[in-house]
Amino acid sequence: MARAAVGDVRRFGAINWLGFWTLYEKEVRRFIKVYTQTLLAPMVTTLLYLSIFLLALGGAGRTAGGVGYGTFLAPGLMMMAMTQNAFANTSSSIVIAKVQGNIVDLLMPPLSPIEAVLALALGGATRGIVVGVAVALAVVPFVELPLHSLGLVLFHGFFASLMLSLLGIVGGIWSEKFDHIAAVTNFIVMPASFLSGTFYSVEALPEHWRFVAHLDPFFYMIDGFRAGFIGHADADPGLGMAVMLGLDAALLALAYVMFARGYKLKA
Repeated sequence: MARAAVGDVRRFGAINWLGFWTLYEKEVRRFIKVYTQTLLAPMVTTLLYLSIFLLALGGAGRTAGGVGYGTFLAPGLMMMAMTQNAFANTSSSIVIAKVQGNIVDLLMPPLSPIEAVLALALGGATRGIVVGVAVALAVVPFVELPLHSLGLVLFHGFFASLMLSLLGIVGGIWSEKFDHIAAVTNFIVMPASFLSGTFYSVEALPEHWRFVAHLDPFFYMIDGFRAGFIGHADADPGLGMAVMLGLDAALLALAYVMFARGYKLKA
């Protein structure tokens, strides 16, 4: 087969699958290379949370959601680790590229905005899922972890990781330095995670606070994910799935528009 002449334009199909896969693989390799920070650290952090709430705070004899407190707590901790790591993967990738001045390496390849956004988002979601599996393996020896609905677990695990991965892209594009993305983490991601029913059932809250908890989208991803394990949900699982899909679609559209316009990406 004859070689393409110098200066010929390389043709791609409707989707640049090679470029898409290359960017996705780069994002996955990036977090695997530092596995002690991206995989082992969440495992240790989750075990510390378990030990504090079950031993130091006397939670071993309590129940929540009709199951032992450890069984109730574990899925929430898993989801918290998954979403925080999915967010960290995409936000750090973009902010580091902007600070170091090599964001051009992301903008120049022949990738459409939607291809680049999806490759980055799926890379972050992959990290979230891998962290979830690692954390599950870490907690199983210490707490009973039944499986009521694999479908609910897989649905919420993937779409929650994707949601925070997309939020990381939006936050990374908006941020101009590490302080900005740290503010998003400290004032949005962390409070929403802790106030979403990770450590308690929102049904135990007073009525007005229960209403506030139901306004937190993080509540639905944790509640649905936990229901997949223990078979008990504080909200309608169908509503939670609709909220997840709606937020993912909205964040994908926002990330696409920001990337397509070069918002805070192009000088």
